[in-house]
Amino acid sequence: MHAGGVERGTIEMTQAIAGAGHVALVASAGGRMVPAVAEAGGRHVTLPLDRKNPWVIWRNAARLAALIRAERVDIVHARSRAPAWSAWLACRRTGAHFITTYHGVYNEGLPGKRHYNAIMARGERVIAISQHVAAVLTARHGVGTARLRVIPRGVDPAVFDPAAVSPARRAALADAWGIAPGNKVVMLPARITRWKGHAVLIDALARLARPDLLCLFVGSARGREGFAEAMRQQAARAGLGEQLRLVGQCDDMPAALLCADVVVNASTDPEGFGRTVIEAQAMGRPVIATDHGGARETVTPGQTGWRVPPGDATALAGAIAEALALDAAARRALGARARAAVLAQYTTAAMQRATLAVYDEVLACRAS
Repeated sequence: MHAGGVERGTIEMTQAIAGAGHVALVASAGGRMVPAVAEAGGRHVTLPLDRKNPWVIWRNAARLAALIRAERVDIVHARSRAPAWSAWLACRRTGAHFITTYHGVYNEGLPGKRHYNAIMARGERVIAISQHVAAVLTARHGVGTARLRVIPRGVDPAVFDPAAVSPARRAALADAWGIAPGNKVVMLPARITRWKGHAVLIDALARLARPDLLCLFVGSARGREGFAEAMRQQAARAGLGEQLRLVGQCDDMPAALLCADVVVNASTDPEGFGRTVIEAQAMGRPVIATDHGGARETVTPGQTGWRVPPGDATALAGAIAEALALDAAARRALGARARAAVLAQYTTAAMQRATLAVYDEVLACRAS
């Protein structure tokens, strides 16, 4: 429970379950987001569920089974692979319903990896976070329409709303990050890891050779400090050392996104969904995303943003130049279209309702 889409989805569903009058228990290995569980109306149980050791998975299954019996749990919803193995075993022992959400396209480069990943396809209902993920589930694991449900991720339009961010909130971040009045800010909001495309963005900005650009990498480098340093060195070699800021984790992303003139999703591997894309669109920002994975469902070229080929720094540079060249009226029109598309298809409330409906569905199956 440190940071990321899986964790945020967990908090959002905790809030929905508690709001519907039920008891929400969250079992995880802990982390900085644990207090948010209680704030959402749930209760956290700390178990070593981040461990992949088979013996620990077996022990966790016993602990979860005891928790299921003690709390009379009806449904166990697994969101990550190692915990899912423990949860599946616990549900077999107790008769609780087992549901999974397949959050990403897991790699299968190592022997046995498909079998390890397949636990996320064993739910009575398997939730895919995009049509892209649904296609992978069908192709790799044979999940059919009887069990497969597509429920995209969402944003809270009251939180991710330009009108809801005070000038003081935005100014505080601009000051903390050293954004000067003449800067054009290109932002990549993502944890610092190789496949998120930070290196591609640095190459693209080097091609633009614009001294007014300021590049902000907004996201945690926890456990990847070496890669973060490599990005600083790459920027220095390209003559961009003073134009790159790695600002770390930000807890006020609506205000952060308002600081950006362009928001980039440069992932070199396909995103299962890409929540930062719809967050930026909800804030009316011009968005450029890589043309694969979930972004093909959330970005309409020429209407709500740009899509560029994965790993293509030249194409990314061209899209950034186009976005920065928009006049004020064109920026407003693009932002309005993007926000409208998000509000129509990708809200937290819609995700919560659809997931609660899946819970009702499996409970009704047992009742019948």
